[in-house]
Amino acid sequence: MREHLVKNHPCLGGEAHKKFGRLHLPVSPACNIQCNFCKRDCNSNEERPGVANGILQPKDAVDTVKRALELCPEITVVGIAGPGDTLATNNAIETFKLVDKAYPNLIKCLSTNGLLLYKKYREIYDSGVRTITVTVNAVDPEIQNDITSYIVYEGKVIHGIEGAKILIENQLKGIRAISQLGVVVKVNSVLIPGINSEHIEEIARTVKEAGASLYNIIPLIPQHDLSHIHAPDCIELDKARRDGEKHLEVFRHCKHCRADACGIPGEKDLSKELYGTNLALETFSHG
Repeated sequence: MREHLVKNHPCLGGEAHKKFGRLHLPVSPACNIQCNFCKRDCNSNEERPGVANGILQPKDAVDTVKRALELCPEITVVGIAGPGDTLATNNAIETFKLVDKAYPNLIKCLSTNGLLLYKKYREIYDSGVRTITVTVNAVDPEIQNDITSYIVYEGKVIHGIEGAKILIENQLKGIRAISQLGVVVKVNSVLIPGINSEHIEEIARTVKEAGASLYNIIPLIPQHDLSHIHAPDCIELDKARRDGEKHLEVFRHCKHCRADACGIPGEKDLSKELYGTNLALETFSHG
């Protein structure tokens, strides 16, 4: 299973990166944590995570996949990566069920902050998902507290160290649970100089023990409450990746894709042709 995914998923294997395409369905409007570097938005001009032209309704997903395959027959992966968190609402799981029924041969890929992963891992698996990305920026609550302002969990807004502990515990429980079902788990970490830059090896070691098999270290985009921190340079990024490689295979081809990306990463961008500006815009919310 993992060999098949690595050969056909452009965000898992280098050999697939410029050969195959992926489609992101922006069906998830809400988020349940606030990261200090995250600024979600609806626009057509920024190339970064957390951004889409608008929110797609789950009922429209199958038709969207059909049109995307007409535009880019090289697409092998249907992913959901926001713009909010995929598990903060039921939209992503509902969408995957519809898409898996219509296109069982396409790889289904979900990205999440992992806060609710251990509660929903079985539903995720049953919806056809076989590869998942979990963003883990720290495994030390003191460090996580400098990255995340708060979480929204079980109906409560939880700040500080308490929220950081819950997030980390839930992420690791979720990775353990879903990896035991055979789902390939990739972990993303945003490299934040001066905050988690000396913590990458510990993250890699910890998530590997939990069941992750691939690591993606992506450079900070300075914005929101971390706009004063510089983006890591090539030397800092290379050091972090070498630290991570002591424990996990590191993926080095990430393109900071939008939540409505379509096409072959770095080669063919068809999101505007697919989505235009006709999606129903919604206000992002927390919880």
